[in-house]
Amino acid sequence: MKVNGTLMNYYIHCPRQCYLHAHRLNLENNSEDVKVGKALHESKYLNDVNAEIAIENIRLDKLTKEYLTETKKSDADVEASRWQLIFYLYKLKEKGVERKGKLEFIQKNKEKKTVIIELDEQLETELLIKINEIEKLLKSEQVPSVIEKKHCKKCAYYEYCYI
Repeated sequence: MKVNGTLMNYYIHCPRQCYLHAHRLNLENNSEDVKVGKALHESKYLNDVNAEIAIENIRLDKLTKEYLTETKKSDADVEASRWQLIFYLYKLKEKGVERKGKLEFIQKNKEKKTVIIELDEQLETELLIKINEIEKLLKSEQVPSVIEKKHCKKCAYYEYCYI
C-alpha cells in the first residue's frame, strides 16, 4: 500500500494502527467517534466546490488560493493531524502547488481551534524520514506491539488490541 495522509496520521498516533489499517484490517466502521467525525465533516463541506478534492491516493478537505485546510473533529492528537497535513502540503508541492496549511478542530461545545503550518526544508526532511519509516513498517511481517496509552480506550482498534 502506498503511504497516504491517513497512514501518516495513524503512524504518528500509533504504529500498530497504521500497520493494521494498511493490511486491510479496518475497524473504523465500528467506531461511533469515527462516524460522528465523518458526519461533522460532511455537513461542514456540503455544497463547497473547493472541498473533497482527490489527487492520486489522497483526499484533501479544502483547497483555496491561500490554504490547504484539514478539518478534524477534535484536537485529541494534534501531532498526528499536523503530520497528515504536512504530508498533503508536500504532495501538493510535488505537483507545483504551494499553500499554507490550516488545521481546524471543530469540537462540540468548544471554541474552534486553528493551527497554521508552513512547509519548509526541515519539515520536508522529517517527513521523508517518516515516509521511509512507514514504508519499512508496512513491509514488515511483524505487527507492532500495543503501545498502551490513554487514548487507546477510544480507538477503533481497542477491542482488537486488548480483548
